[in-house]
Amino acid sequence: MIVLNKIYNPGKSTWSEILKRPTQTVADIENVVLDVFNEVKEDGDLAINKYTEKFDKVSLSTTLVSKEEIEIAKNSVSSDLKEAILMAKSNIEAFHAAQKTDKVSIETTNGVNCWQEKRPIQKVGLYIPGGTAPLFSTILMLAVPATIAGCKEIVLCSPPNQEGKINPAILYTANLCGVTKIFKVGGIQAIAGMTFGTETIPQVYKIFGPGNQFVTVAKQLATKFGVAIDMPAGPSELLVVADETADPSFVASDLLSQAEHGKDSQVILVSTSKDLIEHVELEVAKQCEVLPRKEIAEAAIANSKLIYVSDDKEALELINEYGPEHFIVCVSDEAYYIDNISNAGSVFIGNYTPESAGDYASGTNHTLPTNGYAKQYSGVNLDSFMKSMTFQKLSKEGIKNIGNAIEIMAEAEGLQAHKNAVTLRLQSLKNS
Repeated sequence: MIVLNKIYNPGKSTWSEILKRPTQTVADIENVVLDVFNEVKEDGDLAINKYTEKFDKVSLSTTLVSKEEIEIAKNSVSSDLKEAILMAKSNIEAFHAAQKTDKVSIETTNGVNCWQEKRPIQKVGLYIPGGTAPLFSTILMLAVPATIAGCKEIVLCSPPNQEGKINPAILYTANLCGVTKIFKVGGIQAIAGMTFGTETIPQVYKIFGPGNQFVTVAKQLATKFGVAIDMPAGPSELLVVADETADPSFVASDLLSQAEHGKDSQVILVSTSKDLIEHVELEVAKQCEVLPRKEIAEAAIANSKLIYVSDDKEALELINEYGPEHFIVCVSDEAYYIDNISNAGSVFIGNYTPESAGDYASGTNHTLPTNGYAKQYSGVNLDSFMKSMTFQKLSKEGIKNIGNAIEIMAEAEGLQAHKNAVTLRLQSLKNS
């Protein structure tokens, strides 16, 4: 029998303890990651193959997925799944294409023209977990905006199974969404390969995608070698705020949908209704019994909380303190939460908006900040695959108008060459 942790009217002094994430720390994980990184940097594909054999239990003659393998995968995916993927892709394309912005241009002073334009990141790497839950949906969330942004090289790494194969749905979706190269490489070695480049795997400028704690640490280490990452990531999490107007079975299904991701996932219900909490508890136990991933969901539920608070104001304050990755709003006064939520990765509103909609097919992106990073990070969006570049052009009139101010400021900072760069130009104009 599942026992959920129910908490009633917690004092604010206890919030930090109650809302603590169940992230596990491994004392020597960074050393393990660094060892793999150093070896891949030195030995390239040789090290990649060594660690693939060690961790994935398969020896490969090549890690690059061939055109023939992609064709076989296409034929292996059912027509129903293909149709579902195409529908999701269409919605994701529509939402991310709508995020394009025009050039920003302004004359700040007479003769001083400044503008901003966006350019795609030329080379991006996507990491897609395999194993018990091959996340082909994440390819849609990453490769679609990368293609819209205009990234020239989109490299994908995913771990092979013990037969040396990648799930057909991953290959089909990657090919459909414009991925340029697919590699049968997983874990730390995949992140290292994309960080340094090998004889086979191209070096990239930014790495995207979820993974286990080893992949997470590897991505963070990659930033020390000049590679950007989408965001710090951790286990999946979901917070539902609900009152007596919510359907307990719906709420329970949403909690379990995140709980089945992994044993270290966390789900939280915040409610102003004690009755709802009791009904949700019963529904969670009932629905969990029939889940194929019951063992995983039960372990995650042990990390989770059902929290009763007396009013919406206190509920919102607690939710903003937590900063959930996914935030579901099922209350009568939904506008209060929509207007005042400050810290959340993605928000789902109403009884008929499950978190699964955003995970797959509504159009929003499911690559979101976890572990409280919603307080300062956005989820992946079109701009994640682009850089903003600024431009400026000064006319003769422009340098005359701001030149003296530049000279004074440069001299005050003790940077004489900066001042001279302006003084020479102003003198030239005086003499002409």
